[in-house]
Amino acid sequence: MPLPRIFCLVSSRDDLALLPAFAELGVAGFQVRDKAATTRELLGLSEAVIGQVGAYDACVVVDDRLDVALAAGAHGVHLGASDLPVDEARRIADAVAPGLIIGATCRDRAAVEAAAAEGADYAGFGPVFATSSKAGLPDPLGVDAVAAAAGALPLIAIGGISAAAARDVCAAGAHGVAVIGGLWRQPDPLQAAKELVEAVG
Repeated sequence: MPLPRIFCLVSSRDDLALLPAFAELGVAGFQVRDKAATTRELLGLSEAVIGQVGAYDACVVVDDRLDVALAAGAHGVHLGASDLPVDEARRIADAVAPGLIIGATCRDRAAVEAAAAEGADYAGFGPVFATSSKAGLPDPLGVDAVAAAAGALPLIAIGGISAAAARDVCAAGAHGVAVIGGLWRQPDPLQAAKELVEAVG
């Protein structure tokens, strides 16, 4: 499956009924992320997201949990620094789910290069801009950091991503963007989705 240019992050607090409309507008990726969910809740949410967007051939990845991604039949998993190491996830995936997409959270070029060497398919890179969607994040990296890290892996920029910001990071070399507030906290989420799709081209 091609790596999407836009990932919409989805939690149990979000209106899943909007997901088919997002997919129809061209949002081709969905990342299931719910830090407070139990394993069973995360599995149920992942299956629900897949059910909502499966008819659109959209890509669904699960945050943090390779086991849940495999159990739900997701297309991939996104791993942070405290999750299963990328090389271990790749070894397991190659044995039971060849072609599984593996993403890794990275904050500089060295981390992107290391993730590439371990078998990651893309790097979630950020926070590029200031964001209130996740606590405890480092200072924003900025667009220059995107340009400096581009090339070793496709970069999915995250953190404070609006349509204008999406244009800037893609111009700097990012493959695409991951969005939370840029969709879910907008007065018109569908219009915001249209603008994002146009921004990444």
